[in-house]
Amino acid sequence: MALQDVCSLSDTQWFSASSLENTAFHRTDFYNFGMRNLKKSKANNGIPLHFFLPTQSGSPSSYTPPFPFSPGNHSVTVHRPFPLCHGTTTLGFIFQGGVIAAADTRASAGGLVACPAVHKITAIHSHLVVTSSGSGADCMLWERILTREIRLYQLRHRHRLSIRGTAKLLSFMLHPFKGTDVCVLLHSAAEDSSADISGQNVPAKTSSASPNSGPKLIYVCSDGVRLQGDVFSVGSGSPYAYGVLDGGLRWSLTKDEAISLAREAVFRATHRDAYSGNNVDLFHITAQGWKQREREDLKEEYYRHMKRSENKVNERKSDRTEWS
Repeated sequence: MALQDVCSLSDTQWFSASSLENTAFHRTDFYNFGMRNLKKSKANNGIPLHFFLPTQSGSPSSYTPPFPFSPGNHSVTVHRPFPLCHGTTTLGFIFQGGVIAAADTRASAGGLVACPAVHKITAIHSHLVVTSSGSGADCMLWERILTREIRLYQLRHRHRLSIRGTAKLLSFMLHPFKGTDVCVLLHSAAEDSSADISGQNVPAKTSSASPNSGPKLIYVCSDGVRLQGDVFSVGSGSPYAYGVLDGGLRWSLTKDEAISLAREAVFRATHRDAYSGNNVDLFHITAQGWKQREREDLKEEYYRHMKRSENKVNERKSDRTEWS
């Protein structure tokens, strides 16, 4: 899709006035983040986006985009025909060996386990992975859009977009959908490094002390919020995961200790949160790229935990017997 746009091979019949419902969308370069540089369409109240916004019921001529600061308009809420119930546990943290991202694999719809083996961590490119929480369809769509835009940027400029730029781009694209029931909670775990169009690492143009270098962990919400930090956990199981991370996380962790901590955090969350469970996926991101650990069934970890607890109880009983 990205290469098709660069080569101007898009089929114009799909972008005719009839297919766009008489709504003109101008092409926009998302990477000029200054508002004065953005190309705006008067027919679309100046919204700098070239993909479809949610439409209201009624004729196309009465369409008003759900843009928070459009003149005289308020955000439009698109009501779903069913209640949106979901839950998950995703987490990420930075330590001296890079970035760890972990997530469970259960997709829930209310009280129903819709799928036990969902991939909630998506590799965008060799140095960037994104964990998703929220509506499964919304998250998958926006991950594809983000992948396309990053690839398009790389084809145009012959180097990858920085991690901060990627988060800013995603936040900028999501903000016009504020108040439309779009439910996307993503956090990007990455190691920033420069690369040419072939994907080979090249010397960075900035010094090693540049804010655009090194490991990054950035949280982006569907209302446009963008936060950068050293540890994040998102989803219904995040309070339990934070309890483990706050007690064991430190900068000097080794790789094995960091992996064990992430596994323990996801396990504790899935043990207490009904909407999280089944398996744990874990990624380790360094300057050389990301590596995925083999998916592990949390049921086996639960049995091992119960066995350890039973052994501790037996040891205490034997100690009491000796003292008596």
